[in-house]
Amino acid sequence: MTLNSTSRRRVLTAASAGAASIGFPAIVRAQAREMVIGCAASHLTFLRPNVVPSFEKRHNVKIILEGTRSLTNLEKMVNNKAKPYLSVVMMDDPVMLLAVKEGVIEKMGADKVANLAQLKPEAIHQDGMWANYQQPYTGIAYNTQRVKTPPTSWNDLWSPSLKGRVIIPGLQNTEGLSTLFMAAVLGSGKPAKQAQYETDAAFRKLRELKPNLLTIYSQMTQAFNLLEQGEAFMIGGALSSYSLMRKKDGAPVDMVTLKEGSMGMPSGIAKVTNGPHPELANLFINDMLGAFQSELATLAYALPTNKTVPPPAGFPNVEIFIPDWANVSAKRKEWVERWDKDMAV
Repeated sequence: MTLNSTSRRRVLTAASAGAASIGFPAIVRAQAREMVIGCAASHLTFLRPNVVPSFEKRHNVKIILEGTRSLTNLEKMVNNKAKPYLSVVMMDDPVMLLAVKEGVIEKMGADKVANLAQLKPEAIHQDGMWANYQQPYTGIAYNTQRVKTPPTSWNDLWSPSLKGRVIIPGLQNTEGLSTLFMAAVLGSGKPAKQAQYETDAAFRKLRELKPNLLTIYSQMTQAFNLLEQGEAFMIGGALSSYSLMRKKDGAPVDMVTLKEGSMGMPSGIAKVTNGPHPELANLFINDMLGAFQSELATLAYALPTNKTVPPPAGFPNVEIFIPDWANVSAKRKEWVERWDKDMAV
């Protein structure tokens, strides 16, 4: 005899209320187990197809991804501090610093997240408050139909032949810091690790770029639309994780790393303080730092942070510069105000 839909609902309701129906309560509980993860909207393209289904199958859990900006994820955690609903959060490192101050992420240890012990030292922050699960890197993206000789230096953005054809990100975007710091390298003659503090040199050099600027973007997708249509020839401070994905999808785009180096983008992962399903949260973070490293590197065109995982074949031998994120957090508001004044186009 087949139960109709009304009968099914009655059986499940009774089971969830504790009725003595053998097996049903366990089934309902298993189906109801859900874990919510906050991440960047751009990460949905590589987390949803492969990573999340694999984790769900192995651990019998439903993952709900909330893709948005890092500051929005922080706001959610602060507003729900008394009753958190996120278990894991994936955010930029400067925002992780704010999360630590707000007390909304908690320290992770190798006793519960074993792969922390396998990470590059620079990928672990504040003794385990958060870690980097990948390192997308910055460079120059260019339209392969318009630019026949790929750039080799950040200074190529300043070429007179590119008047009105260059796009850069604004400082509200984390990748915009890459352009600022590389302008500091060019303007000061110092390596990036020292040049990142040479703000005056950076802004002097950036003001010289203004004749070449088509626009300064806040939305990456809009910038790449202009690049792919040929209105822009180059994007400075472009991300490997987006540029090379567009190339893979057949867009007339490529991206190169430059002789002055590349900034490593801050892809952080952390456990939410008192979040639901703490054991599952530990497992997910551990997998992101271990089992999924090779897959993430290939899917997201990013360097692995686990020392035991080699970069995928064909990845550039790029020198990654990691900024002083505490300095960025302290100075960013001041830099943005100066940027808005100096870089209006």
